[in-house]
Amino acid sequence: MAPTSPETDWVSRLADEVIAEAERRAPGKPVVCASGLSPSGPIHLGNLREVMVPHLVADEIKRRGIPCEHLLSWDDYDRFRKVPAGIDPAWNEHIGKPLTAVPAPSGSPYATWAEHFKAPMVAALAELGIEVRAISQTEQYTSGAYREQILFAMRERRRIDAVLDRYRTKQAAESPSPEEVADEAEAAAVEGSGAASEDDGSAGGAGYYPYKPYCSVCGRDFTTVTSYDDDTTELAYVCECGHGETVKLSEHNRGKLVWKVDWPMRWAYEGVIFEPSGVDHHSPGSSWVVGGQLVSEIFGGKQPIGPMYAFVGISGMAKMSSSKGGVPIAADALEIMEAPVLRWLYARRRPNQSFKIAFDGEIQRTYDEWDALGRRVADGTAQPADAAAHSRAARTASGELPATPRPLPYRMLASVVDITTGDEEQTLRILSDLDPERPIGSLDETRPRLDRAARWVETQVPAEQRTRVRPEPDAELLASLDDEQRESLRLLREGLDEHWSLDGLTTLVYGVPKIRAGLAPDAKPTPELKVAQRAFFALLYRLLVGGDTGPRLPTLLLAVGADRVRKLLGGE
Repeated sequence: MAPTSPETDWVSRLADEVIAEAERRAPGKPVVCASGLSPSGPIHLGNLREVMVPHLVADEIKRRGIPCEHLLSWDDYDRFRKVPAGIDPAWNEHIGKPLTAVPAPSGSPYATWAEHFKAPMVAALAELGIEVRAISQTEQYTSGAYREQILFAMRERRRIDAVLDRYRTKQAAESPSPEEVADEAEAAAVEGSGAASEDDGSAGGAGYYPYKPYCSVCGRDFTTVTSYDDDTTELAYVCECGHGETVKLSEHNRGKLVWKVDWPMRWAYEGVIFEPSGVDHHSPGSSWVVGGQLVSEIFGGKQPIGPMYAFVGISGMAKMSSSKGGVPIAADALEIMEAPVLRWLYARRRPNQSFKIAFDGEIQRTYDEWDALGRRVADGTAQPADAAAHSRAARTASGELPATPRPLPYRMLASVVDITTGDEEQTLRILSDLDPERPIGSLDETRPRLDRAARWVETQVPAEQRTRVRPEPDAELLASLDDEQRESLRLLREGLDEHWSLDGLTTLVYGVPKIRAGLAPDAKPTPELKVAQRAFFALLYRLLVGGDTGPRLPTLLLAVGADRVRKLLGGE
């Protein structure tokens, strides 16, 4: 596949920088891009940006025929910090254990906390066409993969402590606590920040140690290293549970480097060239800032290049924080939108631009924009950056993502499903009438978009907002109509058969007020005509669904059916 022009979009520009940097650092080797996720709770749509940014860059590099690997590091050996909202408080007894040693929430089919929260993300990544090499940090640490790096960090503990000490006072002075921040979104960022929540192994009475053992009795990290011998690698620790022991670090596999040392160690170990990071990692003394010093001064490597990425929100919600319950995850979004559309939302915005994903009625506008872009791409009128974003959404270096054969407007599908309450026979009847010259023969032609719209109606539209077609005519309202209204309804009823298609009914409902005003059906609207049209539409809604608004009238008329429309509008 031909590469996208480097001038077209942010992905191409970053790919250029990454390729050039890789050639400087490791010529002839595959380019390494990286992401890191902690399965400490729901992996929300803000976390997805941690994966999408390097995925898009790695995919562009692959499109150019350059070997590239996208590492996804599961930080599943991190400590269990706190029990999220909605989980049994009894799980507090597991705080301090590795995420892979904490039982999954009640009712889960998975054995551990980490697997429970990883599983939906793994499935979502597959659906999104995101190929990664997954690395479990539990497996890395417990297998002894990092043994030499751990022993090295312990030997260099005084130098590491000196680097960290440059930032400790600055961090305390300049980084606000969550309680000090008025804005909810900013408070969530501070709370989730590596600088605010991660232990850097601060020096105690026995000195500074960058390694934290998990207790062999209680399994938690409420431990304090009391001594360490560089020659024998004997490490002594005590735990708050009362247990204490001496182990040989050259053989011990139940512990890990503290986060601010662990992350730069892995940059050097994996040879990472590109890795973005969230805005919360860029506060004073944060793990990204400190890590840049540690990787170069201690581990002999270089910090990856990569942008700081901004938050992703949900329509009507503040910045997502996975420490709080009820946040939408990628799997939730993929229930109501197709994978290319979700990819497009991330591809079209530069990493430093925040954006929102619509779970409310704005999703219909999102789909309108996506479809309009598709038409511009097809006829060659799309701007280069827009065309590039569309290409990155619809396909990867490995091939096309699944697409709906007949992508009917999402808002129309939602309206039809709403009106038919999901009845497939009725849905097919309505959709077949949309374009008589090219009728839909099977609902499979409209899937998976139809299923996504149906799921949106089912899960996101409140019961009181669902469309309910009147079972019988509103006799009282019909009896109160004036001659002008009666004549308008007659014209509509008599024009149904001739105009029975989506385009035809659109022409009819807009044309009746024009004809009554003595204008041609194709006359351009005047302010007076617009008033008359709005009044006519409101009358139709009241007679058909008992309200002043509803689904678009052409779709509603098709859904109700010509005979029933005539009856509800006062016909025989």
